[in-house]
Amino acid sequence: MNDQIHSGDGHGELGDAEYAEFMELAAQEGFDAEDIEGALEEAGHGPLPVLAVVGRPNVGKSTLVNRILGRREAVVEDRPGVTRDRVTYEAEWAGRRFKVVDTGGWEQDVLGIDASVAAQAEFAIEAADAVVFVVDASVGATDTDEAVVKLLRRAGKPVVLCANKVDGPSGEADAAMLWSLGLGEPHPVSALHGRGTGDMLDEVLKVLPDAPAQTFGQGVGGPRRIALIGRPNVGKSSLLNKIAGEERVVVNELAGTTRDPVDERIELGGTTWTFVDTAGIRRRVHLTEGADYYASLRTAAALEKAEVAVILIDVSEPISVQDTRIITMAIEAGRALVLAYNKWDTLDEERRFYLEREIERDLVQTQWAPRVNISARTGRHMEKLVPAIETALAGWETRVPTGRLNSFLGELVASHPHPVRGGKQPRILFGTQAGTRPPRFVLFASGFLEAGYRRFIERRLREEFGFEGTPVQISVRVREKRGKGGKSGRR
Repeated sequence: MNDQIHSGDGHGELGDAEYAEFMELAAQEGFDAEDIEGALEEAGHGPLPVLAVVGRPNVGKSTLVNRILGRREAVVEDRPGVTRDRVTYEAEWAGRRFKVVDTGGWEQDVLGIDASVAAQAEFAIEAADAVVFVVDASVGATDTDEAVVKLLRRAGKPVVLCANKVDGPSGEADAAMLWSLGLGEPHPVSALHGRGTGDMLDEVLKVLPDAPAQTFGQGVGGPRRIALIGRPNVGKSSLLNKIAGEERVVVNELAGTTRDPVDERIELGGTTWTFVDTAGIRRRVHLTEGADYYASLRTAAALEKAEVAVILIDVSEPISVQDTRIITMAIEAGRALVLAYNKWDTLDEERRFYLEREIERDLVQTQWAPRVNISARTGRHMEKLVPAIETALAGWETRVPTGRLNSFLGELVASHPHPVRGGKQPRILFGTQAGTRPPRFVLFASGFLEAGYRRFIERRLREEFGFEGTPVQISVRVREKRGKGGKSGRR
């Protein structure tokens, strides 16, 4: 696919003729041109650059993340050891969109504070295009801060130094002391009160690239990138070793930091693929407490670098919350998806019966993902992995022309109108697919569309156009009265 998104033209992935036709349709329905372009650009953006927020415990990382997001989304609690499902969030500043990785979720001192802070920072820096390093200006630079500085230097990523907890002029002097860290100018901020965060974000935008450094292996026809993910001990290493076998083409020992993940180039089914190491496969440090949080960070880092996620599920045990959480992370990251049920050779009839019930109950939202029953140990059904991955990637890159989409939406609305609510019946007026990888649709409507109706639309889109193995994102813009800009009804 060469229809890469050109940010700033407002077209998303619509060609010029399609765009002109679409804007005419929008004008007839009374939509504001500026709002339409905003909606297309929002849904049509390509992969976003990643900003990691790192620093030692209690310097205010999660508070700063909330300030950047403009909402209380990251968990802020005084109690250390709060584990969370999410570590990445989408943010926007001065019209630019980017992802934020928050490492404030797990602050427990397991290996000694230096080791755990360093491990966290490593995972986050690995996935990031730029870093905000948060230091408590009222305390000054500590040994732990110095250890993180060493990591940042080795990684060579652009860094913005944030001197937090500067609530007034007296704190400015404390902030100035942080020049000694050698990371350039300290930006005085009060994450709690919002003081100085705008100036700091302006600096971030100067160093943050427009798109992630990873070109998704597409630029020069490079191998497609696969992340093997799953909860600990589910068989990721055995699967990688079994796949690699003796056919390993080349192991890329990427130079740089000591924690660079090793990506495996492996030939499978006549094609070369890059398997992204989830950094957990060869992790030296095995953490006991807080392992869930580290697993989330590692998974997020792998997903950022991959196009398709192969999620391993151990069928010898009941499907767990952790399994469903990892699937959700892959969907939220917008990656193509294959579910690989491992250790299939160990199943007896009874366990197979219960497993099918569990899949029906817990994974009903991902029935669209190709499924492969494998055994990493014996190599059973490995040959089915490649067609499943290819199917998922094809779904991920599918685009429906606007004309065809609108005739489909017209028939759908005529045969299944939205339920009447409060005496009103919202209608889908028209729509377009603004982006692919994953498919992103923008629907323009006369009123708010309920979540249930949006799920119904997604189901029918899949029945009509396939989209096997890919999440489908639908955002809704509602036409407002008196020609004001529209609101986004994003899910």
